[in-house]
Amino acid sequence: MQIPSITLAIETAADYWEVEALYDLCFSPGRTALSSYRLREDVRPVADLCWTARDPDNVLAGVIRCWPCYVDDLPVVLLGPVAVHPTRQGEGIAGLLIYRVTQVARKSGWSRILLVGDLPYYSRFGFRHLPDVVMPPPTNPERVLGLSLLHDAWAGVSGIVRKADDCISPR
Repeated sequence: MQIPSITLAIETAADYWEVEALYDLCFSPGRTALSSYRLREDVRPVADLCWTARDPDNVLAGVIRCWPCYVDDLPVVLLGPVAVHPTRQGEGIAGLLIYRVTQVARKSGWSRILLVGDLPYYSRFGFRHLPDVVMPPPTNPERVLGLSLLHDAWAGVSGIVRKADDCISPR
């Protein structure tokens, strides 16, 4: 998938405040009160799974970050948040970022990606509802979705999603 005039790059330390400002614009500063943020607190994101999307003028058009976590004792990538600047929504930038992250995660040896989101949107990328995986409350269980990067990687997986101590290795 390619969108003309958009350049993807791994997020750097220099991008941090611009990325945070875009997340605040798209989700409001209160976004950190969401339960998924409890899984991110004091944990470094998976560096090669955090990407920016910039236009030819180097304006930030979209971002995606991913975090390590566990379901039971299995290492999992928690995808999100993904955000696209309101003036660029509908151009496919979020899809471009999601495809890039899933490709890199697979090449890096991850087996599973987890997210909280809308199935009608994320099913186009291969995500499916995970009825036996429990996110911290008050997450709506219908919004807990997963993508297998290896054949049937989510088969038989159940349990509570818990925070990683820090960056973990894929299995």
